[in-house]
Amino acid sequence: MNLAKYSLAAGLVVGIAGAAFGIPQDTQSPKQDMKDAGQNTKKAAKQTGKATKKTAKKTAKATKKATNKAAKKTKQGAQKAQDKTQPKPPQ
Repeated sequence: MNLAKYSLAAGLVVGIAGAAFGIPQDTQSPKQDMKDAGQNTKKAAKQTGKATKKTAKKTAKATKKATNKAAKKTKQGAQKAQDKTQPKPPQ
């Protein structure tokens, strides 16, 4: 019976000690936390800048396309109005 008690106690001690060493400890200093936060902020700012640049290029391309399309339609409308206002030749 004593052997069973000791083996149970030894098993618990080994289990608890193993769990304590198996859990990662957060040993980062506040200074390192601030450095990490700064790096994360820098990375986020770069990603935002790249996304903004990409979106601006897409918007510029779409604006140019729409402007050219509108100019073409305006030219067609002006030609149509001119054709309607010119006198027809006698037949």
